[in-house]
Amino acid sequence: MRFLLRCRPNTKKPPTGKKVAIIGAGPAGLGAAGVLLCNGHEVHIYDALPEPGGLLIFGIPPFRVPREGVREGVKELVDAGAKFYTSTFVYCGEKPREHEALLLVKEFVNLEELVNKYDAVVITTGTWRSRSLGVPGEGLPGVYKALDYLFRIYSSQLGYLPREKVYPTGRKVLVVGAGLTAVDAALEAKLQGAEKVVVAYRRTINEAPAGRKTIETELTAKGIEFRELVNPVAFLGAGRLEKVRFIRMRLGPPDKSGRPRPEPVPGSEFEEEFDTALIAAGEEPTPPGSCLGIEFNPDGTIKVDEKMMTTRRGVFAAGDVVTGPSLIGKALGSGMRAAQYVDEFLKS
Repeated sequence: MRFLLRCRPNTKKPPTGKKVAIIGAGPAGLGAAGVLLCNGHEVHIYDALPEPGGLLIFGIPPFRVPREGVREGVKELVDAGAKFYTSTFVYCGEKPREHEALLLVKEFVNLEELVNKYDAVVITTGTWRSRSLGVPGEGLPGVYKALDYLFRIYSSQLGYLPREKVYPTGRKVLVVGAGLTAVDAALEAKLQGAEKVVVAYRRTINEAPAGRKTIETELTAKGIEFRELVNPVAFLGAGRLEKVRFIRMRLGPPDKSGRPRPEPVPGSEFEEEFDTALIAAGEEPTPPGSCLGIEFNPDGTIKVDEKMMTTRRGVFAAGDVVTGPSLIGKALGSGMRAAQYVDEFLKS
């Protein structure tokens, strides 16, 4: 995967003497780094994980995004002069207490220190926090966030996390959701030895974010059951998950996004045995925290102007922490675009 997309050896600009810190080494951060390096700036990239790549390495299966391609792109950045500070969590305000990356963090750095140290800062920390369903029993052992489940498996496979920290996969696994995270979690549960894997979605396959083709070719063709128009309303068990209570759904009028709104069918509840549930109900933005007068939108994304600068002068933001969850290409492009505005800012 190439991150120095706009730079060739004979077109790289001479050093400017300006230093830029990038917070987050996912697609947006790496894309921003490539553009800034090409424009002659010194680039330091901070990331909480032990190697660059973000979800490309730690949250997406290698059959979907080959890790070696990502690592080759990172090496290209290093060869161009990028300096990485890995296992380093940059926070704003209070130190974080809940973040899967904390399992692998060795150092903490205050964002305010970086703002004072660098000529510009770019925040590209993505969307690492999974949404909860908000139903009874969601805190039972055996009920996990799908992204956290994948993160721990891949961190262990890569040698960064002890096997005992990986969430156990039971015999009967329920995955809630129909995006790519749900698809990947279902496939991984099958690989981990689950005898039965069911993916439950409150709409139909026609509305599934992963797409009908993906679900049919990657799930149902491999023996994973996809159930439409059902939604969990409670997770039940004495000490750990034993059963899930569902309610059947029907499609009502469109919501603001234009998709049909799922509505519960009264009196249609039923229960089924599961010993593991993986929740893939979407992700939320994970900015470094609240400080320095940096403002947020109602959905938790960082507020930026038309040139992708936050409400703190010299601090920019890009990628999913600005747009919400998106595809890799969109995040990469967002980081590259922000870097162009940073370059403009540094020359002003």
